[in-house]
Amino acid sequence: MVKRAKLIIGRLDIVDLPDLGVEDIHAKVDTGAYRSSLHCKKVHEAGGVLYFTIHTDTGYQEYETIDWTQKVVKSSNGKAQKRYVIKTRIRIFQKNYMASISLTDRSEMKNPLLIGRKMLSRKFIVDVSEKNLSYLKKKTS
Repeated sequence: MVKRAKLIIGRLDIVDLPDLGVEDIHAKVDTGAYRSSLHCKKVHEAGGVLYFTIHTDTGYQEYETIDWTQKVVKSSNGKAQKRYVIKTRIRIFQKNYMASISLTDRSEMKNPLLIGRKMLSRKFIVDVSEKNLSYLKKKTS
């Protein structure tokens, strides 16, 4: 079996969510979090369709999907809550990775996107002394 070299990612980065048309979203890399999460507002389901609003640098954008689930997620304060979860691609180092992302209000957090260890596993090594490695590579390519 051939082992693929893991990319080094810093504690922070600026990534893209191509399926949602979101570019240059600020992300915190968190190996303590199992699943990734995205700051959303107005998250609700109606008739099997999930509706949510993402705040980007250009304003608020509304989205809808029929490809969603609900999971019980334990937050950093230890409280469990039921959250909507979508599957979407995250573009890091100009490569797309499929991720399972919970939708939640992260308005009290500095970064709208948190990248958890489920997405990082077997792909990245986290160097907490670095930041924006993927974004810097994107800007120089």
